[in-house]
Amino acid sequence: MKTVTVNLGERSYPIVIGRALLDGNFDLSRYLRSSDCLVVSNETVAPLYLDRLLGNLDGCRVGSIAIPDGESFKTIATLQTLLDELASRRAGRDTTVIALGGGVVGDIAGFAAACYMRGVAFIQVPTTLLSQVDSSVGGKTGVNHEKGKNLIGAFHQPELVLIDTDTLKTLPPREFSAGLAEVIKHGAICDAEYFAWLESNMPSLLAKEPAALAHAIQRSCEIKADVVAEDERESGRRAILNFGHTFGHAIENSLGYGEWLHGEAVAAGMVLAARLSGIDASEVSRLTALLAAAGLPTEPPPIDSERWFETMGMDKKVQHSRLRFVLLRALGDAYVSSDYDPARLQALLGAGG
Repeated sequence: MKTVTVNLGERSYPIVIGRALLDGNFDLSRYLRSSDCLVVSNETVAPLYLDRLLGNLDGCRVGSIAIPDGESFKTIATLQTLLDELASRRAGRDTTVIALGGGVVGDIAGFAAACYMRGVAFIQVPTTLLSQVDSSVGGKTGVNHEKGKNLIGAFHQPELVLIDTDTLKTLPPREFSAGLAEVIKHGAICDAEYFAWLESNMPSLLAKEPAALAHAIQRSCEIKADVVAEDERESGRRAILNFGHTFGHAIENSLGYGEWLHGEAVAAGMVLAARLSGIDASEVSRLTALLAAAGLPTEPPPIDSERWFETMGMDKKVQHSRLRFVLLRALGDAYVSSDYDPARLQALLGAGG
């Protein structure tokens, strides 16, 4: 068992990483504000892991609800369902919401916890690789809007992130590859040595070898925890965690949420962002090759350039109506800037449209 700490003063919390943690081997009750909790999962994950999670909550008053599975259900309507459930259970301010599932479950459950009675505690128990290395850490919660991804939400930090790597055994290959996009992103933005390790160890990761998985999850969580601790509410450096996301969110929105998985869209978006950065072609090739080795797309789907600009215009990094992108000085060195070559951007989007 390994622990990574997100240092946020009084809002600090541990990320606990290990195997078989959902088999009664971790006392979740220590992180509850009372014995009352509501487990939010989805219709795919709940049959696999809900009963196992309950073994970690002996003596607690536990309710549960399973929402539909998929990005298309990350909506205000689903949020309303969770708020109705909390109210019907007469949940109090000492109730803890526990998110058991992937990024969609974690984002919606966390947002419900942020909204209900102006904020109740919640715990993240991520069961997908993408949620384990990215969305469960950092306190971003929310839902999508037809005009853009994650436009409605709040910063609400969890009390704990509990990562049982054994849950990845049941993760479909496509979902696993989507999670690898965020793993690769962390190396590309912050740690060239880690990026090189990923290049050497991608076969081991695809084979889900425990030692390789444990290292990748821990190092990705360490990178994200460090960035979040420096800039909790994304007023500065934290935006580098959105490398590839300006393009990626536009892909998701343009195709309809769920057509491409989030990690797939981010993968193609990272290649576009690397090309826009103007870094050495050999480094763009390394990034492209690693993403392809992970089973991810490296080119965007056909999208009209006007649609590209319409959807990217709703990106949360936009300032003074000017697009800003996460760019690379080199692999392992990211920055945020509105200083890019408009002709290069238009050429990139024209090629994709």
